Amino acid sequence: MRIHLAGYNLDTEVIEALSQNGSKRQDITPETLSAAYARISRDARPVDELRAVARAEVEKARKSNRNIIFQMGHHSVAEHAVFNFDILGVSRLAIEEIEKFRLASYTEKSQRYQELKDDFIIPDEIKGGKFEDLFIETIKEQNACYHRLFSKLKPYVFKKHHKLALEEKNHRMIEGWAKEDARYIVSLATKGQLGQTINARSLELLFRRFASHELTEVRKIGIQMYSAVEKVAPSIILFTRANDYDSKTPKELKLLSAKLLKKGKGISKKSVELLNSTSNADDITIASLLHSSSASPFSDCLKTAKKLKAAERKKILKTALNHMELFDAAPREFEYANLTYNLIVSSACFGQLKRHRIASITCQPYDPGLGVTVPESIKETKMDKEFISVVDKTNDAFAKIAKKLPGTAQYILTNSHRKRVLFGTNARELYHISRLREDWTAQWDIREITARMTELARKKMPLTMLLVGGKDNYPAIYRKIFGRSPKIMQAELPK
Repeated sequence: MRIHLAGYNLDTEVIEALSQNGSKRQDITPETLSAAYARISRDARPVDELRAVARAEVEKARKSNRNIIFQMGHHSVAEHAVFNFDILGVSRLAIEEIEKFRLASYTEKSQRYQELKDDFIIPDEIKGGKFEDLFIETIKEQNACYHRLFSKLKPYVFKKHHKLALEEKNHRMIEGWAKEDARYIVSLATKGQLGQTINARSLELLFRRFASHELTEVRKIGIQMYSAVEKVAPSIILFTRANDYDSKTPKELKLLSAKLLKKGKGISKKSVELLNSTSNADDITIASLLHSSSASPFSDCLKTAKKLKAAERKKILKTALNHMELFDAAPREFEYANLTYNLIVSSACFGQLKRHRIASITCQPYDPGLGVTVPESIKETKMDKEFISVVDKTNDAFAKIAKKLPGTAQYILTNSHRKRVLFGTNARELYHISRLREDWTAQWDIREITARMTELARKKMPLTMLLVGGKDNYPAIYRKIFGRSPKIMQAELPK
């Protein structure tokens, strides 16, 4: 056996130093990995030799990539090339668009842990126009309210959690609770930053989508990201222009929907509603576990699952989960049990919900008609009247801007404003969401939403959801089912 570390991401400054200090190398590009791995299927040479050939003949490797991707349609080879981006000074609204791409990783500036500094973008659509003064005035008022809220909330949370506050190590966490509630009044135009890791295939899709986007800021993000990789990897990012599919389809669907739907008729305002779930989900989960553990066809496994007595059914699930530790994923067989939710969530909540990219997430624009989410701490500190006063002024400004610029008007709305989200997930992913978002350290807004989601899921598939719950509650849930404490996974540190 021979195992090679073929390569890994390098800081661009290191790459530039390599280029400057050595001979002018042409192979400092991830394209050679794509070209080498593309040849594995038809070339019998060892893969490390194929990599050496690709490095030695970069232009030939690039030509091979173009042929394989463009003529043969094998876009998967582009996934071997990975890029890291620092993305700074973009709005929270634009970050929602950036983080729509599933096959990528993101780490974002947190408004929960960092105090905000009043920095926001003025969209090009607003800049220099009749709404600019209104836009700036409204956001400055929101930011001033943020600081007043934080000054009241900080002593409030320290007093409320005085036992935790006795230990200095908890101070940052407690202060964060004040920040996370104060931020409900700041706008979606507030600047943020993030680090993104993305493969070339997903990046190409991002470029196409952004080129067709209605917001100028998003289009500019795409252009700047493309200019950063254009010379580094010209052979694996080929289709980047605006297209009818991405630019015209949303507009045409919107027009058709307006004709077919009567506004405001039959609309549910429940924050969590289970619209659909796999029928007989527990049967499906049990049958799937039997199927992967036997040589029987699934139809026989399903028949058996339906005939089993309650104790036998539970035994199968307990066997599958018996050795599960706190950070273990649920068995893959749980993915056959699906759930679809209608959610109404604040922007603050959606900022965390969108991180769960294995789920299917589609949503509507933020809608002032759905009201706002006001943190309990703001009510308890008697700041809710001021909060709502700023929200009312925000809604007035939104209404004026939306008459001419409906998409751009979204920037002025706050983290407290809500929108409808259609959220599809499977039971395995719901376990993960619950572990993370129902834990006591999770932000209260998404914790409440997730708790309602899992409550509804338990009613539909009680056996499949046998061990679902937050990290903090997991030991108690496990003891209730198995009568003993679960093992606690220990990290293996290097010696």
